Amino acid sequence: MNDDTRLRDGFGPRGGESQRPRSDGKEPRSMDGQGPLGGLRGSIAVNAPATGTGVYAALDLGTNNCRLLIACPTGDGFRVVDSFSRIIRLGEGISATGRISDAAIERAIGALSICRDKIQSRKAKRLRLIATEACRAASNADGFRDRVAAETGIRLEVINRETEATLAVIGCSPLLDPRGRGAILFDIGGGSTELVRIERDPDQQDAVPRIKDWMSIPLGVVTLAEHFGGRDVTQQSYARMVQEVAQHVAPFASEHGADLRDMHLLGTSGTVTTLAGVHLNLVRYDRRRIDGVWMSDADITATIARLLDMSYQERANNNCISVERADLVLAGCAILDAIRDAFPLPRLRVADRGLREGMLVEMMREDRALSGCR
Repeated sequence: MNDDTRLRDGFGPRGGESQRPRSDGKEPRSMDGQGPLGGLRGSIAVNAPATGTGVYAALDLGTNNCRLLIACPTGDGFRVVDSFSRIIRLGEGISATGRISDAAIERAIGALSICRDKIQSRKAKRLRLIATEACRAASNADGFRDRVAAETGIRLEVINRETEATLAVIGCSPLLDPRGRGAILFDIGGGSTELVRIERDPDQQDAVPRIKDWMSIPLGVVTLAEHFGGRDVTQQSYARMVQEVAQHVAPFASEHGADLRDMHLLGTSGTVTTLAGVHLNLVRYDRRRIDGVWMSDADITATIARLLDMSYQERANNNCISVERADLVLAGCAILDAIRDAFPLPRLRVADRGLREGMLVEMMREDRALSGCR
């Protein structure tokens, strides 16, 4: 991971109706810390320093992954001082049972305990600790969150889908083509997928990109793979996955799929970063080569075709996929293909960034810890 993240562009409120959202390469080692952590609350208002200085932590507990970034503001950006990422499959089986399984709860608590230790050792005081689709959907989500709080001290904030889309835009908007008019941003998660149309005002020089509209569909790599099968994917089962996603995307595309001149796709997810790693034939995943890379429509088509030709074991043996994603990556590709069919744009920019970066930027801007804050 690059230590420094700079904000080359900003983010403005969505156009139209005014609705305010509710408020791995080798990882650096954390320093030893002493003393109890106490309750870590999900609200961004808790433990907020008045000066806007110090250490910030952003945690994203998703349907598939648990991710943490700890950073300090550095003028017009921030420096990552610690991080953590682990696939925990919190949403495994929810589509069938409606509940978070006991095994998934144990995996989550193990990962969150590591996050708590890192937050404590780095003495982070300004926190936002969120959970997404699995905790929105599961009938036992409240009990799960209570257990997490009791055993780790972390109090998770379950965000709605609009907030999830907004944070993804804040985190990824620096990768918009500065010479373009905007992008169709998508975030393929484990249990849901968000789509956002972002545009700049063509009549204003250096205009801030704004959200024109957004949507969220209740399909992600975990839910789709569980329904259609992810290990042994045929051309026929893959086509059925694409068709299923297309039905959900169609209403948004009918309203916002026209006039795509000077726009591009902007993707944030394990699907697109994995796809980019396979496209580049990397021996092992390298964020520095992935974040911000461009892929043409032909590049994407060829890489997905390569993945479809691989067996499950061949995907598992690929260091950019690994056994953790081998049964999920083609479900993610099917979601991407449905988006590409609905928004036929010639280029995709890959973002190895998203909700965590969005949370960090939002908190630092609120504290006026970044130069040029809007």
